[in-house]
Amino acid sequence: MATHSSTDASSNPKTGDHPRRGPFAWLMRAALWSLGLLSAGVLSVLIAVAIAMAVAFPNLPDISDLSDYRPKLPLRVFSADGALIGEFGEERRHLTPIKQIPKVMIDAVLAIEDARFFEHGGVDYKGVLRAALANLGRIKSQGASTITMQVARNVYLSSEKTYTRKIYEILLTFKLEHLLTKDQILEIYMNQIFLGNRAYGFAAAAEAYFGKPLKDLTIAEAAMLAGLPKAPSAYNPISNPKRARSRQLHIIERMEENGFITAEQAAAAKKQELKVKTNSDNSKVHAEYVAEMVRQLVFAQYGEETYTRGLNVYTTLKADHQDVAYKALRRGIMDFERRQFYRGPEKFVKLPSNPQELEEAIDEALDEHPDNGDVMSAVVLEADPKRIKAVRQNGEAIEITAEGLKPAQSGLSDKAPPHIKLRRGR
Repeated sequence: MATHSSTDASSNPKTGDHPRRGPFAWLMRAALWSLGLLSAGVLSVLIAVAIAMAVAFPNLPDISDLSDYRPKLPLRVFSADGALIGEFGEERRHLTPIKQIPKVMIDAVLAIEDARFFEHGGVDYKGVLRAALANLGRIKSQGASTITMQVARNVYLSSEKTYTRKIYEILLTFKLEHLLTKDQILEIYMNQIFLGNRAYGFAAAAEAYFGKPLKDLTIAEAAMLAGLPKAPSAYNPISNPKRARSRQLHIIERMEENGFITAEQAAAAKKQELKVKTNSDNSKVHAEYVAEMVRQLVFAQYGEETYTRGLNVYTTLKADHQDVAYKALRRGIMDFERRQFYRGPEKFVKLPSNPQELEEAIDEALDEHPDNGDVMSAVVLEADPKRIKAVRQNGEAIEITAEGLKPAQSGLSDKAPPHIKLRRGR
């Protein structure tokens, strides 16, 4: 019996397989341990986030007032015939209900900011994943903030980039989606967002950049305005036309990709030449003293609320009469000035030789000295008694010769004092 038992043990195949199964079992054991550790790590993070949210939730601001959205609106002063002659307030805004915002403007914003706005519940998880993959695969990064998240951030939170603020932002996003309809959220966004040039909301931006009401915007103009929320100064069509144009073309392509416009409409929009309203725009009614008198009278009655209540004041002044008076006075002053001894340039700036640095120096100098009506500002590149070559902020080169030199003739003389002498950088 003992011998038979020994033979069975020596012929057991399991004993012989041990050396071959050892490495495989070790790998399986290591994989299971790794999976367990990973699961524990993920669970720990989720627990930490849950605790953080539970602590943060009671501290969230009350957002019930957004159901009756009333933003800060400036005091606006009009002529008797309805022309705007003055606007006073921290935020230039024209409150526009969502039903009065044209579809082309909404489509342009959704195309670039949040194409799945009406599909997600505030946080676009597909968008987050897509942005993460894009950021890993390309140098150019993509954001993942939805319109609801931007409303939460712009209305209630600061712009600091911290994990705490992000948690508050996500919690507020869910709260907003629960309290408000999609149309209400979109209406707040379209009226609240800062778009540069003191304009808040797209209705104010349409007036500030194109001098027209929101309802009259074309696809090309809407696409240009839709590029502003990301960086109002960087994509400003007045001060940075090249960058603004590049982003506008990208938005038009996004509108086509999302089915908001046809290929033919996209091609036409790309070809449209935009007429951007500059700081020297002469269409404004110049009645600054009348507007200031109104402001003082209203302030005496309403105090600081003057600048936030959205009051509209209509005066007895007629725009066409005021325009004639303004032009006559200005013409007389300019004729008088031309007969005087040249007073010298506004400022001297050192111009670098590097083309890019030169462009930046010119932009910076002319930012401080914008156009004044039909009096245009420029930086002198070359100057002698027979010719002045200058450049404007938009890159336009100007050459002044013959009769055009008369007002500055004394500044071109070799005997001109240093403070009035016209030369490069003046």
